[in-house]
Amino acid sequence: MRRDTFIKSILALATTAGLPLTARAAANIKMMIPANPGGGWDGTGRAFGKAMLDAKAADTVQYDNKGGAAGVIGLAQFVNSSKGDPNALMVMGAVMLGGIITGKPQVSLDKATPIARLTSEYNVFVVPAASPLKTMKDVVDQMVRDPGSVKWGGGSRGSTEHICASMLATKVGVDPKKVNYVAFRGGGEATAAILGGNVTVGGSGYSEFAEYIAAGKMRPIGVTSDKRLAGVNVPTMKEMGYDVVLGNWRGLFGAPGITAEQRAALTEMVIKTTKSKSWIESMDKNAWTPALLTGKVFDEFVDAEFASLRGIMHLSGMV
Repeated sequence: MRRDTFIKSILALATTAGLPLTARAAANIKMMIPANPGGGWDGTGRAFGKAMLDAKAADTVQYDNKGGAAGVIGLAQFVNSSKGDPNALMVMGAVMLGGIITGKPQVSLDKATPIARLTSEYNVFVVPAASPLKTMKDVVDQMVRDPGSVKWGGGSRGSTEHICASMLATKVGVDPKKVNYVAFRGGGEATAAILGGNVTVGGSGYSEFAEYIAAGKMRPIGVTSDKRLAGVNVPTMKEMGYDVVLGNWRGLFGAPGITAEQRAALTEMVIKTTKSKSWIESMDKNAWTPALLTGKVFDEFVDAEFASLRGIMHLSGMV
């Protein structure tokens, strides 16, 4: 090989190391899941990671679970440890926005790079199968009589199920500050508490409780959608006379300090993955609603969601 050809080859290899993902065969993705195993973010992150491999958008996917504070602890670790890393992704969603609003952490979401909204899902409220409370009306009647006697179990403080419980309280004349909300660091912990009868009512995305509902271990008593979910025979809060409608969504953010080209490459990788058979099957299996948003539209959506949630949480007495 001629000396000048050799030098050009070395320079090309060096340059390629800094190129966006589309200029390489694939990537070694580091997926931050800012929750403990067993919950919605964990399920979403691992399903998407599997789909990335199946779609050949990534060579490997490594997962890092770091639960607590509605994802804010994981967010801080992600921001501080992945600066400039074009192969780093973090699962996030509406719950994280609520946690930021209530917790006012030093590290906020504006330090990371928006990539995409993936899914939308509504919360379902459930009671243990053996609970003497059979309907949402039973729960509301008890809450009106003695607010503290109803333990609402779910994700971190500021989660969508926490917001919905506070919204319900205001709708039925109960001081939302008296809502007895028990926060858990992950969906697995919350599920165990519900099955063990350690909380009165549990709340989360329908997919997290579906197998327990199907097995008769949990009784669904209301969903926070505007209309009944397809294939799910559970009344909406609205049709029962409680004007509580709130969606939950999940998405992905990239590391701080990546270039516009690297962000575009990550976005392209995500879009490719959402078209894969593996991801489509996961969407169907978990009853997730496709809700892909990328680029400026996703940026604007996140800003609007912050404003909307602040308003809802203020009216509900949470902030």
